[in-house]
Amino acid sequence: MIEKGVTGRTDEWLIHEILRMKKEKNAVLLAHFYQIPQIQDIADYIGDSLFLARQASETTADIIVFAGVHFMAETAKILNPLVKVLLPDMHAGCSLADTCPPDEFRKFRARYPDHVVISYINSSAEIKAQSDVICTSSNAVDIVNSFPLDQKIIFAPDRNLGGYVNRVTGRNMVLWEGTCEVHDILTVESVIRLKRDNPDAKLIAHPECRAPILELADFVGSTSALLKYTISDPSDKFIVATETGILHQMKKNSPDKEFIIVSAEETCACNDCPYMKMNTLEKLYLCLRNEQPEIIMPEDLMEQAGKPIFKMLEISKKLHKV
Repeated sequence: MIEKGVTGRTDEWLIHEILRMKKEKNAVLLAHFYQIPQIQDIADYIGDSLFLARQASETTADIIVFAGVHFMAETAKILNPLVKVLLPDMHAGCSLADTCPPDEFRKFRARYPDHVVISYINSSAEIKAQSDVICTSSNAVDIVNSFPLDQKIIFAPDRNLGGYVNRVTGRNMVLWEGTCEVHDILTVESVIRLKRDNPDAKLIAHPECRAPILELADFVGSTSALLKYTISDPSDKFIVATETGILHQMKKNSPDKEFIIVSAEETCACNDCPYMKMNTLEKLYLCLRNEQPEIIMPEDLMEQAGKPIFKMLEISKKLHKV
């Protein structure tokens, strides 16, 4: 609920106050590409899950304000437990993370005792604590390839990303049957219609989309990879199969290019994550002012969930020397 007296304030006033408090409180604002443009524009760091995890682990700020969803703020707290981590709306969850209840996953894992568990970062701390290593959409292929070809693997919770990695790597990982509602809802029919109507456009897609869409794509990659592709590729028009928020950065970086989102509904040209869009300037202002809501986690859970996250960062750093 927005506190009385805040509703009605202009965006300019809220932005001024947020920037003032960030400096005053030595706070850093991390924002995911799927946030609203106003939040993206005032963030200290904006990026995908891997980039933001690195920033969370390296920051010297006293406060991390995470403009994203709950699992991202959890990850920031795990990576930097002595820093106060704030999330503007504690109800900003994740449809994908919700598809993998910890107790059910524990039973599932017990059926494959000789398998290592690679879990997508879009999962709860309890799932991370049951995993051997974490991955993001940016480094999933690299993380999987860091294991021998004969190593049996469980991949959770996104079946679409896991299926894509299986096809790219030639693996046969056991997949948990979870999906992201924002990407899984996109249909082949809508993509084909857009390609038909825009024959000069390239289709780019996030690997959380269904396999038939990925097979039609000219390029498949994480949100950061999609952005980089639109900047470097000479094409003037792109059909984008992911969450709408990334279009803000695409347009900022390539103002002369055209971007067409693959819509979840025929009645709108959008594909918004309802959880990502729960963060607003008003909530961000109140979050910084009151230093609430704060992510609080049991120390033993942070320790267990931290091991596979740090392993991911170590593997990624070793492979790419970053």
